[in-house]
Amino acid sequence: MEFVIKISQFLLSLSLLIVLHELGHFIPAKLFKTRVEKFYLFFDVKFSLFKKKIGDTVYGIGWLPLGGYVKISGMIDESMDKEQMAQPPQPWEFRSKPAWQRLIIMLGGVTVNFLLAILIYIGMSYFYGDRILPNENIKDGVLVESTVANKAGLLTGDKIISVDGEPIEDFSQISEKVLFGKNITIERDGQQSTVTLPEDFLAQLIDSNEKKFIDLRMPFVIAEVPDSSFNKGTGIQKGDIITGFNDKKTKYIDEVIPALDTFKGQQVQATVLRDNKELQIPLTISEEGKLSLVYASGATPETLEALGYYKFETKKYGFFEAIPVGFVKTKEKLSSYITQVKAIFTPSTGAYKGVGGFKAIYDIFPNYWSWQVFWNITAFLSIMLGFLNLLPIPALDGGHVMFLLYEMVSGRKPGDKFLEYAQMVGFIILIALVLFANGNDIFKAIFN
Repeated sequence: MEFVIKISQFLLSLSLLIVLHELGHFIPAKLFKTRVEKFYLFFDVKFSLFKKKIGDTVYGIGWLPLGGYVKISGMIDESMDKEQMAQPPQPWEFRSKPAWQRLIIMLGGVTVNFLLAILIYIGMSYFYGDRILPNENIKDGVLVESTVANKAGLLTGDKIISVDGEPIEDFSQISEKVLFGKNITIERDGQQSTVTLPEDFLAQLIDSNEKKFIDLRMPFVIAEVPDSSFNKGTGIQKGDIITGFNDKKTKYIDEVIPALDTFKGQQVQATVLRDNKELQIPLTISEEGKLSLVYASGATPETLEALGYYKFETKKYGFFEAIPVGFVKTKEKLSSYITQVKAIFTPSTGAYKGVGGFKAIYDIFPNYWSWQVFWNITAFLSIMLGFLNLLPIPALDGGHVMFLLYEMVSGRKPGDKFLEYAQMVGFIILIALVLFANGNDIFKAIFN
């Protein structure tokens, strides 16, 4: 069932983005009276799952879910229709239109991608608002579970003050900024210092296969007392929070685990928080340092706030207030993604090792259905799709735009043969990138 939920979100998001992107090309093409021969969701190599011709356009669904396309008459694209291009130009063809019209047609897809992200963020801001955890409210620092980060100098309990001189405003910024940062200003034991991360820090993280990096420190909440537990009948209950053993305080999980090792093989007086009251309960710790209890590794913001661990802030927006927020969030996400792409194309960082394909995108979606999470991911993917399509690679929208701008500036149109060869080179580059990204997914699945 979890697979069905994840794959449904993945396919729905991907289909929505593809259709709207191609619609961004389709609408201006129609407005400029340019014939669109095909409008396809997914690729129809050899055959289609569905197709129907309406007017001059065949609308269909292909069987290969690697994207989608619109085939515009008289345009050198991935179809490589040399026979059509050998004929004299017709008034309804793309190549017969003024350069400014062709430019608008080519920019239509990425324009829709960025507008979609803005609209989604406006809607989410209006309907859900923002719940943030101000960095100043993290009194006891963050949880750093990565051995690579520990080796670099970041430890559990550190307060992350700034990254490369830029102050951290709220918790959601920390992981990403540290990942792509260099100089991390921390506060430890009341003293500020700077941790300088190695240039290949990201590569080391990827190679380590560690799933966790920086997180919130959480209370040790009992999720279940198994019938087979040797601490069954001691009075410990589901929902209890262990905050100490004997005289040793253990406010967080990361403090409980080493404390168990200290007291292994002993009976201790555990300090337990229940309904905001402290209780003393005798518990046995095994020779292996275990309590034989199931604990929860996380808690909701409401629970954490009620327990007094963290103070969250909720921002609500009216409709008109949400509009500028949508633009700001889109700008921030785009800036963040550009930073990631720069790291990927800088070999010394090793970020290219983390590049993923369709499996990586699929893994982003949760195994439960949440419209808030779905739209948040879809907005980011829309920004990602828009930016990648703007890269000046022939066969991408950005490649077509590059040649059109050259034509508009120089007054000379590149020859059809040149554009055909450029399209072929661009297509080879794209195939190589797709194989590399999805190959990374396969490698990780086998060896991680």
